[in-house]
This record gives sequence, structure tokens and C-alpha cells, in this order.
Amino acid sequence: MMKRMIRNGIVAVAALTLMLAGCGSKEVVMKEFASKDQTVSIQMNETWDMEDLGAGAEGFIGAMNEDGSEVGIVVQMSKSVYGATITDMDSWKEMVQTIYPVSEAELVDNPAVPGMNVSETYCCTMTIDEVNGSGYLLYGETDYAYYCILYATTKMNTVKKEYYYRMCETFKETAPEVEETFENTETIQWFNNTCAVLTAVNNWDYTIFGGMPVNDTSKNAVQILLNDWWDVTNHETAEETMDWLLEEGHRISFAEDMDVLEEIGLADIPEAERIDIILDNFDVDQDGAHDYADWFVLYEQYGSDAVAGWDYSRAMSLLGYYYLAGYYTEEEALDKSLEVAVVIQDTFDSWDSFMESYFVGYEYWAGESSDERRAIYEGIKADSNSPFQLEWETALEKTW
Repeated sequence: MMKRMIRNGIVAVAALTLMLAGCGSKEVVMKEFASKDQTVSIQMNETWDMEDLGAGAEGFIGAMNEDGSEVGIVVQMSKSVYGATITDMDSWKEMVQTIYPVSEAELVDNPAVPGMNVSETYCCTMTIDEVNGSGYLLYGETDYAYYCILYATTKMNTVKKEYYYRMCETFKETAPEVEETFENTETIQWFNNTCAVLTAVNNWDYTIFGGMPVNDTSKNAVQILLNDWWDVTNHETAEETMDWLLEEGHRISFAEDMDVLEEIGLADIPEAERIDIILDNFDVDQDGAHDYADWFVLYEQYGSDAVAGWDYSRAMSLLGYYYLAGYYTEEEALDKSLEVAVVIQDTFDSWDSFMESYFVGYEYWAGESSDERRAIYEGIKADSNSPFQLEWETALEKTW
């Protein structure tokens, strides 16, 4: 999710071609430019035009002058959304430099940026869309987010340096208020456990329902995720997707595929010979035949429940997302989570059996190994504060 958001920013910012002239010696009249989500603003030349940096860049600001000869950019990454990925200033600088490659960087005095702890400021050569320009690049952070403030020109001079420093001095952050969340009881943590692996894949927090604090930033991020991955855009489409996961999901297509294998008599063939039979009858490679043979063994034991953990885990993830996105109320999301959790608890007998079903379902859906996700699960379990220490048989109660 985070990589896709960064990529959207790159594509839009790359359009800010740096065929730069200069501010000149004339006094520059400044005006305020604000990010789409209104969490940050900065003043730049009033004659400049705001650029739309696209979906996923709601906390970014990009502006340029009329002839495309100067550009100013503010890049913001909220700690509540990306704090698990951007853990310190070094990781933040590394991420910024994947967007804006720099060279010939020299440390200069830091501008005064209100409310920001400025780490470093560089005079450097920057590359955007294979176009080189001279400019300034500042790294900093607040309690709310990591920031980069950038200005670029092909002909740097004292006037332009003064303009950049003046621009930085007008920085203003309006961090969204984090809504008070409900108490993380054992029941709610049990909910979180059912989708903890995916939460960890997203670099979110599996001790929080939905994985992130409730605020405008997480709302915007999750609305984009739901639209991109699920075509969910409102309460109605959220309900439709939830109904599909709980009533059909990938369990149905999995069972249909296994029924085809049963029709060719695979159940009557020794397990050691099944891979050859599958290769003879279907257009799959050796690895694919091996997977289907293994899945058929599980199907013989558990029927479509062999992959039910995959559908149910994603349903639990979505309920948290629906809450963050504002498509479900708190009570609606938690009530439905309790309903699904009871089904999960009745269907499986341990975290390991549930997760095994999840991994098989992932392999069936993705057509690839689940080794990476299995390693994440084992890593979470090995943690001294692992949430999986919570008993599978925990009494699930309405505590909200």
C-alpha cells in the first residue's frame, strides 16, 4: 500500500519540469499553499500554481511558476500510517531519496521551521524525471509526521536561497485529532489476531482495531486501499463485499476445482501418484501439480474449510478497514466482527489450524508460496509480547 502511494506522488511530481529561471531581485509576494488533506501548508510565490499530485499524496504540496521554471515541494509521511516502516530519520532520508535522487549534496545551515525538528538541510543537485536542477532539500519531523521541503532551480543564486529559507519559515502543520478509541479488550485483540499477518504486511499495528488510529489521514489512506483492491467506496459496496466473503469467498471456487479432481478419480489414487495424474490431465507445471495434490489432501479432510481461514481473515481485516474509512460505525464494525469471530472459533481449534487454512487460501488465490507470510506469523508468535499468547478458546464477549 505505501509503495503505491509513493509511486503516485512520483508520477505527478515528475511532471514539474525543472527548466528553471529564477525569482529575480523583485520582492516576491507570498501566498499559502495547503495539502489536499489540510494537514500542512507553506507559503510560496503567489504567482505559482498548485499541482495535483494524485491519489495517495493528500499530505503533499507541489507548486510551480507559470513557465515551469521553478518548483517547491513538501513531502509528508504521517507517523500514524507509516511509523512502522519509517522508524527513524535515516529510514526517512532513504525513502525520500528513492523519490528525489540527489547528488553533490553539501550540508548548509538549517532554516527556522516552526514546530519542526529539522535534522539536516542540503544544497544539492536533484533529479526529477531525469532532469537535473540545483536546489535545497530539508529533512525534518514533528510529532505527527516526517517531512521533506524541497526547492529546485537550474541557476541557484543568493536571492533564490533567501526565497527557500523564507518559504521554510512559513511552514505550518495542522495535525488531525486522533479520535479516542475503545478499550482493547481480549475480545477485540482476538479479532485483531485473526488478521495480524496482513496487518504486519502493511506495516500497521495489530494491537489496534483496523491497524491504525482513527483520524482523517488513516481514513483517506484506507478509502484508497478499499477502492483500489476491493472496489468498495461506500456502505453499500462494503456490505456487498462482506456478504460475498462470508457466503462464498474463494471457498466456492476452491471446492469446484477439488470436485473436478475428484471426478477424475484422484481420491482412489495413491498420494504418491497423484502429481503425475494431475500433470497428465491438466495444463499445470510440476509445482502447480504438487500444490493441487496437497490441497486435495486437505480438501478430503476439511472440505472447503481447508481455505476458509483465508476468507474469514480477510473479512475481519475489512471490518477494521470499514471502520477506519467511515463506512461502518464503531458498533457496526465490532458487532459484525464478533459474529464472524464466533464462526471462526467454531470452525477451527487453534491459531495454528486457522492460520494454516489462511496460508493455503493465500497460495490458492495468489498462485505463489506463502513462506513470507508464514515467517511473519512465526515471528509474531515468537515475540515476548505476542498477541497469540491469547488463548484460542477465549470467551468472545461484547465489551463495547
